[in-house]
Amino acid sequence: MKWKLLGAVVGGALALYALHITTSTGWGPWVEDVKRTFGGGAREQMIVGFLPVTCHLTCPVVDWTTRHSDSGSLFQSKKYSEFPTMCEDLTEGKLGAAFLNAPLAISLVSKNVNVKLVSLGHRDGSAIVVPAKSEAKEFKDLVGKKILIPSKFSNQQLWMARLCKQNGLKLTDFETIVCPPPDMPAMLETGKCAAYVVGEPFCALAELAGTGRVLLQVKDSWPGFISCGLVVRQDRIDQDRELIQELVDGIHGSGLWLEQGLENRASAAEVVGKYYYNQDPKLLQFVLSKPVDRVRYDHLTPLKPDFEEIMGLAVEIGMFPKVLEFESFTDASFSLSASKLPKAMPPDDGKGPETAKAAK
Repeated sequence: MKWKLLGAVVGGALALYALHITTSTGWGPWVEDVKRTFGGGAREQMIVGFLPVTCHLTCPVVDWTTRHSDSGSLFQSKKYSEFPTMCEDLTEGKLGAAFLNAPLAISLVSKNVNVKLVSLGHRDGSAIVVPAKSEAKEFKDLVGKKILIPSKFSNQQLWMARLCKQNGLKLTDFETIVCPPPDMPAMLETGKCAAYVVGEPFCALAELAGTGRVLLQVKDSWPGFISCGLVVRQDRIDQDRELIQELVDGIHGSGLWLEQGLENRASAAEVVGKYYYNQDPKLLQFVLSKPVDRVRYDHLTPLKPDFEEIMGLAVEIGMFPKVLEFESFTDASFSLSASKLPKAMPPDDGKGPETAKAAK
């Protein structure tokens, strides 16, 4: 009798709650509340595109972390070899989100692709590399020489423009050539360029091979430098803001965990190098420790003053015909609301991401 009475009370309470919620907001929110409270149903999933570069490190870290969890959504990373294909898939809706360099994201918006940059992926992490035996000692020593850049829509080119302004020079004082980053170390070694400017790990590759040396780190010239960020389709934002917030929380939390010390960075390098990047983990470990502030994963909120400077430089060099308003290509609300707590990445269990816990 007591159990029947208890069941009636609980059932009545749930019925009244359901009536209240559905009267004011409809069935959807109540169903989601029940799911969150009592479980059941498949975990939500989202595919996020990335390149195997240090700037995108938090993407596979979040993938690994969510695969090794029993709760929350699954954020599955998809590796690309270059930006154009990833941009195409994002534009066509084959991807819900992707890590893109900032000018490229702005370029998509200028072409009426409805996407928003919601978080930065990192800070700093780029350098100018010259041959190991080069006599160049400062940026001005490269005037008149051939310098490789990764793309016409790259923040590395904007960094060069900024350096030119600081030194009374113009970009036309250099011969800048677009080159795929993986080819840059070989071009430098064979004397086909005097320098290259790019993000990691392509600077470290030349250093470790003994064929190149860093002339200038961006962190020492443009502190807090922005290259890549998380770009999300607007329709995915409209459909499920909670999912996007969870993703941004994961990126920010993973970044804070990476900033806690070299041990965490070494653990991430081991997992990501082995299972996601197909790179020797020692390369990532070098980038993440020599020096430790070579690339940073904190302060990932996109800020208007930073992007106003980026847009100003971009218009000056003809990358864009006019300034786009910050709010037209960013939605900083997710980063501003992101958790301030580190989110630890589980260590390598020797099983790899494919055998980690899948969606239930």
